[in-house]
Amino acid sequence: MRAAHWLVSVLSAVVLVAINAQAQPVSVDGVVFSDELGGFVVVGASGSGSTEDPFIVYEEIIGPGAAVLVVRGITAAFGNRIGTLHPTGFALKKVVVNRTPFSWTFMDFELQENLGTSSDYFDGLSFGQGAVSGKPFRSNRYNLTSQLNEPVDSVTFYDGELRPGETGVFNVVITETTPTPVFYLVQRPNRPFAHLAARRSPGEGRW
Repeated sequence: MRAAHWLVSVLSAVVLVAINAQAQPVSVDGVVFSDELGGFVVVGASGSGSTEDPFIVYEEIIGPGAAVLVVRGITAAFGNRIGTLHPTGFALKKVVVNRTPFSWTFMDFELQENLGTSSDYFDGLSFGQGAVSGKPFRSNRYNLTSQLNEPVDSVTFYDGELRPGETGVFNVVITETTPTPVFYLVQRPNRPFAHLAARRSPGEGRW
């Protein structure tokens, strides 16, 4: 009985350590990237956010659902580091390890200023809407990209595959016309093609 209690205590401690480790934010050049909402782990970050030296965020996605990256620190004082006309802007490279047992045939990124609410034109948050800097967006695992600006801000990488244990690299730019202290990058792997097709607007696809 004592052994059983000891084992339960050890397992509880391990779980608490894992949860606490996952919730630790990573700060680089005044910008904080956090995995506090769960489903994945941010294991490191580097860079300054410029086109030549993008922020590089290293992640391991472990859960079956969306992995929501919380971003803080993109203020007016941060400025624009990619040369667009937006008050704030930065280049972002995501290095993502697939730690799930499933292959991903798609990877979708969506920006949200308020968690759970799609970003529209009026909040000013976008993947470089109206700019050419940092585009076309690229990945080492997917050949095609579809970008949608309305009614949501999203970029979908497809025509490829990211198998369990493999690493995918995704390059995007993020801009903001009305800087907010926190926003969210919702990452959804393996979206159904029918849903993707419904969201694409005419002329979007291969770049």
